[in-house]
Amino acid sequence: MAFKALILEESGGKVAARIGEVEERALPPGEVTVDVAYSTLNYKDGMVLKGLGRLVRNYPHVPGIDFSGTVAESSSPDFKPGDQVVLTGWGVGEQRWGGYAQKARVKASELVKLPHGLSPKQAMAIGTAGFTAMLAARALEDHGMKPANGEVLVTGASGGVGSVAVAILAAWKYNVTASTGRLAENGDYLKSLGATTLIDRAEIAQPKRPLDSERWAGCIDAVGAQTLACVLSQLKYGMSVASCGLAGGSELATTVIPFLLRGVNLLGIDSVRCPMPRRQDAWRRLAADLPLAKLDAMTETVGLSALPGLADTILKGAVRGRVVVDLSLA
Repeated sequence: MAFKALILEESGGKVAARIGEVEERALPPGEVTVDVAYSTLNYKDGMVLKGLGRLVRNYPHVPGIDFSGTVAESSSPDFKPGDQVVLTGWGVGEQRWGGYAQKARVKASELVKLPHGLSPKQAMAIGTAGFTAMLAARALEDHGMKPANGEVLVTGASGGVGSVAVAILAAWKYNVTASTGRLAENGDYLKSLGATTLIDRAEIAQPKRPLDSERWAGCIDAVGAQTLACVLSQLKYGMSVASCGLAGGSELATTVIPFLLRGVNLLGIDSVRCPMPRRQDAWRRLAADLPLAKLDAMTETVGLSALPGLADTILKGAVRGRVVVDLSLA
């Protein structure tokens, strides 16, 4: 039985996308077949769609690093037909075919049953970006961050990770400072998500000195590079930054001085191979703590055909909030 998918093909070193039909026999091995209802657009999806970073080695390829839907067939005792599930990470959409198709087949060990209170569409409004934001927020609290400690910074705040991070931290009663390069355009939007203070990204684009004045009681950083170096120099004693993105670059030029004199922590956040117990806990917390009205307000819905054009937009940092891909739309 054929189904609709976005298919990437490579020719002469260039990657092009088309909407086509795929036979179910072409799906990769796995214990669970899912009727996919929704996927989403993350920064990594943009890279895959543009053929960047050698994330995909074999073509033709169906991208999409996450999806939600309903189990159609299962040989695993952990899932039965009719179960609503969500998947993020595990190399799906990179090493293996992903969620930009109306069907997917994966290992049972990669799936999470959709938590009570979340619809499949809301799960993809969260997606990898929102899941990563929750992992980062939990890591900061595990390392001692509390609302009473002071300002918490979110960089790249108008993007997917940043938008969900602002909403989560505000719901947890933190004093959230949101950094963006588009203050005039996105200031009201970030305030609506719960940000109490806004700063232009230029204010933290470069470290002024190896050890700057203490300001931040924590930070969720989706930018990396010199922004991350600046944040490290401004962290309060014993506080942490959760690094979960590289929109500004992958290199980090800094010193060990903040680590030695202030005991700060640099926490790496990996959402791809996150262990299942922590993964399930993060989804439970998202269902319980993320204000769904704010999630809905930060989300737009598109069909598969919009994705190639949106790839450039998200890589330029010009996508605000979250983009849900409805697999029933062309």
